[in-house]
Amino acid sequence: MDIKNLAKYNNAEKIILVEQLWDTISKNEIEISEDVKAELDTRLQNLQNKQTPLYTWDEVKNYLTKIRK
Repeated sequence: MDIKNLAKYNNAEKIILVEQLWDTISKNEIEISEDVKAELDTRLQNLQNKQTPLYTWDEVKNYLTKIRK
C-alpha cells in the first residue's frame, strides 16, 4: 500500500478518511487468536466480579506524575 501526499489534507479530511477506512473493515474479518480471546474473557469476568481495581483519571495522572520524578 502506498499513500502519497497525506500532508496535503487537513485534519478533518484525514479523520473522514480514517472513518471511511474503518467502516470497510468487517468485524467478522478481524482475526483474534484463541489466547487473546481467553485473556479478554478473563479480564471481562474479573471486571464483572469486581476483582479489577478501577482508578479515576486524576488518580492515574497523579501516579504518572509521581513516577516521572
